[in-house]
Amino acid sequence: MPSSPPADSPLPAGSEDGSRRRRWGLWITGGVGGTLVALYAVVTPFVTPALRRVCLPFVPATSAQIENVLKMLQGRRGSVVDIGSGDGRIVIAAAKRGFEAVGYELNPWLVWYSRYRAWRDGVHHKAKFYISDLWKVSFSRYTNVVVFGVPQMMPELEKKLREELECNARIIACRFPFPCWIPDHTTGEGIDTVWAYDLKHSGGFEARNLEITPERES
Repeated sequence: MPSSPPADSPLPAGSEDGSRRRRWGLWITGGVGGTLVALYAVVTPFVTPALRRVCLPFVPATSAQIENVLKMLQGRRGSVVDIGSGDGRIVIAAAKRGFEAVGYELNPWLVWYSRYRAWRDGVHHKAKFYISDLWKVSFSRYTNVVVFGVPQMMPELEKKLREELECNARIIACRFPFPCWIPDHTTGEGIDTVWAYDLKHSGGFEARNLEITPERES
């Protein structure tokens, strides 16, 4: 009978090449798969709705929108809150102007990214970000409220802010105005338009016979 080759005899060159190709194939497949999973985990939270009651995907504020919001904050005092703060642009810009600024955002990835940006820009002591649903937060302690909303949410948000805010508050709406209130100030054009509503002057509130209710806890 023919003798078997020694156990330590080398494999044929073709077998070695095939084994090497299989190993490279597994590494490449694993690398590509891991990269796709990582991209999905990072990108998905940025494009999914940030507010669950309405379809409100994350759309970054433009430079013009930020400048228009800052115009509406000129001469104002007190704290600033951004409802649905996204990647923190408005909050950070307000903090750079000296405001104590807070952002509420339901998307944790955006909140963590906002905190990093605030730290990077050196305003983390004035810019705070919280993971929270806006409908579960009371805004009664804020005097300047910034809203980047969509038409579906504005009527209910109008009611909520009317009930919670003090009579010296200013509400700044971006992209879409409130349906019932008449703005005291307007600036910008198109998607960069910003509307400001002053409870102190009560222009829109009185015109609609709306009453300011006492502050309440959420």
